[in-house]
Amino acid sequence: MTLTAHNQDATLIRRAFARYPSGVVALAARGGEGPTAMVASSFAVGVSLDPPLVMFSARNESRTWPVLRRSPRIGISLLGADQADLCRRLAGADTASRFADDVLTLTQDGAVLFAGASLWLDCSVYGEMPAGDHRVVLLEVHTLWHDEAAQDPLVFHGSAFRRLQKTA
Repeated sequence: MTLTAHNQDATLIRRAFARYPSGVVALAARGGEGPTAMVASSFAVGVSLDPPLVMFSARNESRTWPVLRRSPRIGISLLGADQADLCRRLAGADTASRFADDVLTLTQDGAVLFAGASLWLDCSVYGEMPAGDHRVVLLEVHTLWHDEAAQDPLVFHGSAFRRLQKTA
């Protein structure tokens, strides 16, 4: 085993962090111009149970997070293994095609949820703090739904989308 320290090279740090698998979520809300969404793989559940909190991080340069932040409620959809194309669209620069043909559910308070996910959360911003070139955002969960029969989640690992595989 060879260990090499990389504490200043952003490319090597990004590659090292990509070794950690994570689920991918879509964060979405109704805005003045229609739905607004972004994706995050830096998402964690169980930050707190009382109140129920989840967290993610948003790049400081994000143009989408400031828009979502103003919404009273933000929907979080844990994307399913078959939703890699949706993830790419939501992460892309072409805002006109982000919501093409997707089945959306809109909550009374403005959270937008995507069909095909295995977990949906209706949240509000609980707090934010700066964290280097990102912001760490805590979200309070007001309502949640899950589908036990839903597909496995979309996993991001090694800078690629993957599927979970059961082991014996």
